[in-house]
This record gives sequence, structure tokens and C-alpha cells, in this order.
Amino acid sequence: MKKVKLSEGLSLSAVVQGFWRLDSWKWSAEELARFMNECIDRGVTTFDTAEIYGGTLCETLMGQAFEQDRAIRNKIQLVSKTGIFKEGGFGYYDTRYDRVKQSCEESLKRLHTDHLDLYLLHREAPCIDFESTAKALTELKKEGKIGEMGVSNFDPHKFNGLNRAVNGQLVTNQIEWNPVCFEHFNSGMMDDLTASGIHPMIWSPLAGGRMFDPNDSLCAAAMKTIKRIAKKHDADPSAIIYAWIMYHPAGAVPISGSNRLDRLDTAIKALDIRLEHYEWYEIYKASGQQAIR
Repeated sequence: MKKVKLSEGLSLSAVVQGFWRLDSWKWSAEELARFMNECIDRGVTTFDTAEIYGGTLCETLMGQAFEQDRAIRNKIQLVSKTGIFKEGGFGYYDTRYDRVKQSCEESLKRLHTDHLDLYLLHREAPCIDFESTAKALTELKKEGKIGEMGVSNFDPHKFNGLNRAVNGQLVTNQIEWNPVCFEHFNSGMMDDLTASGIHPMIWSPLAGGRMFDPNDSLCAAAMKTIKRIAKKHDADPSAIIYAWIMYHPAGAVPISGSNRLDRLDTAIKALDIRLEHYEWYEIYKASGQQAIR
């Protein structure tokens, strides 16, 4: 599988395996290690998680799998995130210096590793102190505890503010994008990333399964077009969506979050689909939310 270069020191597999729902899979460490090796055998070598997933349980379970098969860790690029917390059921963001440093140390322990290949701030914080956060990320990189730094779900203003504070070291913004979600197109974030040569990671490319809900009017409208294009290419509609995401010149890297290998295989097949340029625009406006001016 081809790699997407984020920096001189880090390239990701063109499709990423996500572990957001890992705690619900109810797998043993041995079963999870077997799944991870199946991903690696397919060329999917980038694994994505976060401390908030499962209330830190997902990181813990991944660490147990790495202990089960210690060869796995050296074959992958490991991504985790920090910044979302809960206090008595109340959710809030914290990207202050001490919190970022402590969170990274805790993630490393749970994951049974001495470094993260990529560390992301999970959400843009309205109360972010760019210099404080930048100091933490820069120190973690100098200490070898993270290879590269990035963000997730940031708008252009906060992305550019933090990127200035870290002297242009942010290598990605992990954002939601699918045929019914265009927040980061409308904010200008996708344009900024494309112009800067920064490849976004894409979560929820299938809208968390919503794309296949016939009772969701936006998804149903989009799928009518997607299914027509899929028939033309003799491809699964899911693969068409992945191909549509990867067609964009930003060089987006989609995340597959399923524990089913057949669904991962569908995402991988998208790498061989060659959409017509006009087909990209057909899907872009299929839900009725976007217009071509």
C-alpha cells in the first residue's frame, strides 16, 4: 500500500485503522493482536486511538495487545490524542502545558510504548493558550516521546494560531468529512491545508454508518448518486466514498473504524478506483447541502 508523507520522519498508510470503538469489541488481547497483524498484512500500518476513547480503556486494550505480540509496535505508526476530559459527567477541554505533558506520559504507559509516532490535540479549545500548548508539544518532541505533532477538529484560526506557536511543526488536522459533512470545506480549513501541503486525516468517512440509513434524508439523497457511480465503476458504494475522499488534492487519509476486515478491504479497494473529475462534484453536491457557484 502507498504511504502518505506527513513529514521527513513520518509517513502514514493511505488507509488508517481506527480503534474508537475498541472497548465495545469485547476481544481478548490475543484476538486484538491477530486483528492488528491482519491489518499490517494488508499494508494498513497506521493505528489511531485517543485517551478519551472508552475512558482510556481503548489505549489500555491496545497496550495489552502490544504486550501479547511485541513485534507489532515496531511495524506501525501509532497515533493518539489528548485534550478532552470529564469531571463529574461534565465534559471540557484542557490543552494547558501540565495537562498535555501528563496526558502523554499516561498514554505511553497504557500503550506500553516509549513514544507516539503522532500526537494530536483532540479538539480546539476556546480557552487555548497557544504558547503554553506549544511549549508542551515542543518539549515532548525534543524528549523523543512524540515523533510529530498535529491537531484534530481545529478551525483555520486555531490551527494557524497554534502552528505559528510551534514554528510550523503541525503535520495534520484530523477532521470529519463525508458526503453529508462539509464543515471544514465551509470554514476554509480544507483550502488552507491544501495550500500548505498538509494532509488531513479523515474520521467518520461513512458518517458513522449514517450513509446507509434510508430514513436520513441527506444521506439517502447522497447515496442515490453514489450508488449510480458505484454501479458504473462496478464497485461497492463505500469504496466510492473512500475514493472520493482520497481524490481531493489535499491528499486526505481516511480512517476505517470497523472491526470487520471485509470493510477494511473495501476501503483498500478504493485506492484502485479512478473517479472522473465531474463525478467528484456530483457527490459533492448530492446531499443538497453544497452548491457549485
